[in-house]
Amino acid sequence: MIKLLIRRFVKNYEATGDATVRASYGRLAGVLGILCNLLLFVLKLCAGFVSGSIAVISDAFNNLSDMGASVVSVVGTAAAGRHADEEHPFGHGRSEYIASLIVSFLIIMVGFELLKSSVGNIIHFEVKEFSWLSVGILSFSVLLKLWMFLYNRYIGEKIQSVVICAAAQDSINDVYATAAVLVSLFLGRVVAAPVDGIMGLAISVMIMLTGYGIARDTITILLGAPPDPAVCEKICSTILKQEGIEGVHDLIVHDYGPGRCMASVHAEVPVDGDIVKVHEIIDATEKQIEQELGVHIVIHMDPIMVNCERSESMRQLVLDCVHEVNSVFGIHDFRMTDGEQTINLIFDLEVPYSMKPEEREKAVGAIKTKLQEKDERLNAVIQVDNKM
Repeated sequence: MIKLLIRRFVKNYEATGDATVRASYGRLAGVLGILCNLLLFVLKLCAGFVSGSIAVISDAFNNLSDMGASVVSVVGTAAAGRHADEEHPFGHGRSEYIASLIVSFLIIMVGFELLKSSVGNIIHFEVKEFSWLSVGILSFSVLLKLWMFLYNRYIGEKIQSVVICAAAQDSINDVYATAAVLVSLFLGRVVAAPVDGIMGLAISVMIMLTGYGIARDTITILLGAPPDPAVCEKICSTILKQEGIEGVHDLIVHDYGPGRCMASVHAEVPVDGDIVKVHEIIDATEKQIEQELGVHIVIHMDPIMVNCERSESMRQLVLDCVHEVNSVFGIHDFRMTDGEQTINLIFDLEVPYSMKPEEREKAVGAIKTKLQEKDERLNAVIQVDNKM
C-alpha cells in the first residue's frame, strides 16, 4: 500500500537523492503519521474513559506525542531540503537531525508524565471495569501501528532519513506497549492487583528509553560520528585504482545531513611524476567519487619517493621498528633528508583513536630509541596521526 501512496503523492519518486523528492517523502510519512496517530488518540482516549484504565489513557497520550513528532518530522525534512545560503554555505541538511532531537525530547516528556500517572494509579488502586470496546480499539491500534512501522522503515531507509527511522522505531515500540495494555486488561479481570498501573509504569519507562535512544544516536551524529566504513573503503579503493596514485591516508568525512557529505584525503604520488597529468587524474577522480557516492571530495597530493632503493630500505627499517613497538601502528608521508652525520627520517605515525596522550608520547619515544639503536645517525621526526 505504501508503494502505491508513494507513486500517487511523490513526484519523481525514484530520484531519492534530490532534495525536493526527499522532502516529498518526508511530508508523506509525516502526514500519514499525523492522521493515524490522531485517529488512535481519539479512539484510545474514548476507550480509556469508558473503561477507566490509566494504561489505555497513557497509551492514548503516547499517540498524541507521536502526532507531535510527526509534525516535527515534516517541518524538519522540509527545512533540510532548503538550498545553501550565505549563512549556511553547506545547506540545511542537519535540520533533520535537530528535528529528530526535538522528537526525542517530546517522547521523553510524555513518558515522564505517564510515569507520574501510573505511580498514582498504583498507590490509589481501584478495580477497573473490563471493556470489550477497549480490547477492539487496542487490537486495531496494534495492526495500524505495525503498518506505520513498516512504512516508516521503508521510507526512512529509502531516503536515509534519521528522523523517519526514529519514527519507525517509535511505532514498533508502540506495538509492544499496546500489546502490554491488552494483556493488562485481561489480567485485571482475574488478579486483584494494580496490573493496570504496573503496565502503565512499564509503558512509560519504555517510552522514555525510546526517547533517550533516539536522542543519544542523534547527538552522536551532530557531534561527529565516524563515517560509514563501506563508504571510506569505496573512496580509498577508487583513488588507488588511478594511475600514479601510490597510497592514500588522512581521509576525513563531514556529514552535513543526508546527501550532503564532504570529504578530504591525501593521495601519495611520485615526487618525479608529471604534475599536470597527476592533477588531471585527481580532478577526474574527485568528480567520479561525487557522481558514484554523492560525496564532494578534495584530494590533496603528497609527493613521495618511489623506486629509490635507499629510501625504500629506510622506510622499511622505520616500519619494522614501529611494528616492534606496536603491531597495529602504521606510517605514511615518509620522507628522508640524507647526510653524513645525521639522517632525518620524517613521517606520520598512525595510532588508534583510543590511545591516550601519554601512551602516544611513550610510543614515539620508544620508536626513536629503536631507530637510534639501529644507527646513531638516524633522527626521527614524527607527527602522530589517528589511524583511518
